[in-house]
Amino acid sequence: MYGGRCPRVALRTDADKGLAVKGALLVAGTHSDVGKSVVVAGICRWLAREGVKVAPFKAQNMALNSFVTRGGAEIGRAQAAQAAAARVDPEAKMNPVLLKPSGERETQVILRGKPWAMASARGYQEMKEKLFPVVLESLQDLRRRFEVVVCEGAGSPAEINLRAQDLANMGLARAAALPTIIIGDIDRGGVFASLYGTLALLGAEDQALVGGFIVNKFRGDITILAPGLEQMSQLTGRLFLGTLPYVRGLGLDEEDSLALDAISHDSLPPLAQDFIKVAVVRLPRISNFNDFDALSYEPGVAVRFTESSQEILCSDLAVLPGTKTTVADLTWLRSRKLDSVLTERARVGLPTLGICGGYQMLGSRIRDSIESEEGEISGLNLLPVETIFEEEKILARPDGYAPGFENTRVSGYEIRHGRVLRHGGEPLFAANGSDEGCQVGATFGTSWHGIFESDGFRRTFLRRVARDRALHWSPGDASFAAAREAQLDKLGDLIAENIKRETLLNLIEYGPPADLPVINNQLLALNSRSSYQRSSVSGQLKVGDPPHAGTSASSNDESVLDLSPPGVTLPPSGNNHRETQKLTADG
Repeated sequence: MYGGRCPRVALRTDADKGLAVKGALLVAGTHSDVGKSVVVAGICRWLAREGVKVAPFKAQNMALNSFVTRGGAEIGRAQAAQAAAARVDPEAKMNPVLLKPSGERETQVILRGKPWAMASARGYQEMKEKLFPVVLESLQDLRRRFEVVVCEGAGSPAEINLRAQDLANMGLARAAALPTIIIGDIDRGGVFASLYGTLALLGAEDQALVGGFIVNKFRGDITILAPGLEQMSQLTGRLFLGTLPYVRGLGLDEEDSLALDAISHDSLPPLAQDFIKVAVVRLPRISNFNDFDALSYEPGVAVRFTESSQEILCSDLAVLPGTKTTVADLTWLRSRKLDSVLTERARVGLPTLGICGGYQMLGSRIRDSIESEEGEISGLNLLPVETIFEEEKILARPDGYAPGFENTRVSGYEIRHGRVLRHGGEPLFAANGSDEGCQVGATFGTSWHGIFESDGFRRTFLRRVARDRALHWSPGDASFAAAREAQLDKLGDLIAENIKRETLLNLIEYGPPADLPVINNQLLALNSRSSYQRSSVSGQLKVGDPPHAGTSASSNDESVLDLSPPGVTLPPSGNNHRETQKLTADG
């Protein structure tokens, strides 16, 4: 399929720096959460290890888990992780449009890292005409500066109700001439129907950009799957670039709180006698729940996201996490009587931590005319602080030390509209001559996300929890940053070991062949031997014309048995591939 006059990407010699490839790719999926983010990160890490200057890109992301770049821009957490996989610093142009839902019908629109507007679902569709030029310019700039840009789609490219205004999937691919692959999650079931249906719902010009498929999360005997892959290639004219095995725990930073249902952190066995049990309150609009990933890497620490008052009361450490809607989630907390649980913990001296929005809830009052427009409401009054919301969002990457925790170094990032004023207690951190956070007894609060990624602080804080709870617990000595790097290397291995690398490189540099068939969304039945024949020399699929509907097939006819109107519009057989094409930044 990728033979003919389409040249193959040649591997450089050992004396060279790496692979010789330049271009871009869109990684789309049949559904949300099929593994697009993981595949993009894996491709980025594989190419980076091969010496290719590569960058990730996602035109539009909807996520409450976000990250702050060194330039003070807010982007999706997954794009920050993908940038780490590519071994480059994350930047705003890697995720020019970020949507942060504030409720069921409203979202905050972040444009190039800064708050831009509030919009309803319909209102956002009307904004896309203004946003699309920004998206394209961001992608063009990355393509000028990097050899390869790996783009991640959003949701499914077959959302036909959104296609006219699409700027993240085939709308982007068409505008920037992006070769596209579609991922299907076989763990969900129905992978062939999902892949075929996704392709068939695309218009002819969109289909022309789809160069192949990837099956993700496969378990079992690949020889049983192989006939299905071959038949799908016959039906669609597209190759499968690879089948990725299911690997437990091989995820990336999740972006949606719905993913908490599927997250399962296997606790490492304790080095001493006891576990530390951590209960994170699962707020309706919880954000940046990646804050607790580092805790799960510590031996003998068990982290659970929960709404159970009993679990929260009896845990060794209770955490009120960040939230996009502080006031609304505080109201929810009170409706579940969890406010009294946290008050009881403070009364008897059980360790409790609030982060960002959770910290604001622990204070005496909140004045909010920005997010909720509720005015002034009472907090839980467990820390002597008050919060005043302002329109300008704080986006920063602070670092300092923790005076009450052996002066260990700590760094994090800030994403907030609330300004927190401390009127008592002790500061939790000291940074650049100013104080941050608050602690009273065993109740702590901070506006900084990501504090547990600082190894020294994490271990010292957990030792304090263990001491307060009279636990026999000892910290590990592994670096969280090193563990994350190892995880990204595993993603690179996943791609390198299971993908047809040369085929993928050809697709990135030259795009799909010009004579791919168009699926007309009609059924086509094949017998065991079809008119698609594989060349023994190049591995190319040669396409022959099936008989038309109503045409009888003799008993010795080995071509396609068509039981319905023609389902595939096929070009004449042969090797009429496009001439070598270099993708330009402006498409």
